Amino acid sequence: MRVYIIKRLFAAIPVALIVAVMSFGLIRSAAGDPSLLILGPAPTPEEVASVRAQLGLDRSIVAQFTIWLGGVVQGDLGRSFFLGRDVSTAIIERLPATLQLTGVAFVMAIALGIPAGVVAAVRHNRLVDRAVMLMSLLGVSIPVFWLGLLLIWVFGVQLRWFPIGGYVPLLTDPVDSLRHSVLPAFSLGVLHATLIARITRASMLEVLGQDYIRTARAFGLRERTIIFGRALKNALIPTITVVGTTLGALIGGVVIVETVFTYPGIGRMVVQGVQQRDYNLVQGVLLVTALMYVVVNLLVDLMYAWVDPRIRYD
Repeated sequence: MRVYIIKRLFAAIPVALIVAVMSFGLIRSAAGDPSLLILGPAPTPEEVASVRAQLGLDRSIVAQFTIWLGGVVQGDLGRSFFLGRDVSTAIIERLPATLQLTGVAFVMAIALGIPAGVVAAVRHNRLVDRAVMLMSLLGVSIPVFWLGLLLIWVFGVQLRWFPIGGYVPLLTDPVDSLRHSVLPAFSLGVLHATLIARITRASMLEVLGQDYIRTARAFGLRERTIIFGRALKNALIPTITVVGTTLGALIGGVVIVETVFTYPGIGRMVVQGVQQRDYNLVQGVLLVTALMYVVVNLLVDLMYAWVDPRIRYD
């Protein structure tokens, strides 16, 4: 197992390199010049040249990439043009808010998706099953930003049950922190809850039709023991795959939700970085996000061996 983990970590190096190249090229292909945004309207050519030299933009693209990549290897993601501090510091400051939002949304997606899928499978072709499938279809069809705006209007403006924006650290005030996270987390997690429910239902239906399930029922085992003690664990392999991709998708999906709810996480920060052509900031956030994806995929593979003893990576 240890050798497998080390191999997977080394395999992340070319992935990180590809992401670094793509993020570097994409942000620089966007129209706009950071020096013009910094100087404001009607700058002189001398002022533009001076700012570009200070930012290192007067060098060739290859030289800029080489310098930035050399810093990344040493743990330096560069300095933000507009924030005036290191990108690593800015990410560390915003990352707890994003991780909290992602964590709450992830828990919501699992807590809603897996039980709904199990109930739909057990009550196959009944009213509950059709209701779960209808709700999953609606959850997949509703855009995240529209759902977020709807939740703000209903629960934030009309009913005033939850705040419509902002962030409170969990350690500062746990109750108020969760109140600020409920609406954005629900709008972020509901789509993935519906996907988890559909996959869990399909996997449970396949397992419930197996011979050993019929044998267990013939021996007189309680239905609850059969469902949760026999069927569910064997049906979790496809669900774990979806759960793993869900966690990765949640990390990427915070961009929209944090913008809608003015949530001060790395998603909203990277949107502001794109608008301001803050090259180093955008490149650093994309690289960190890609590495988080790699870690999530590794954890999913390890979960397979934990759920199914037949799977070994030795």
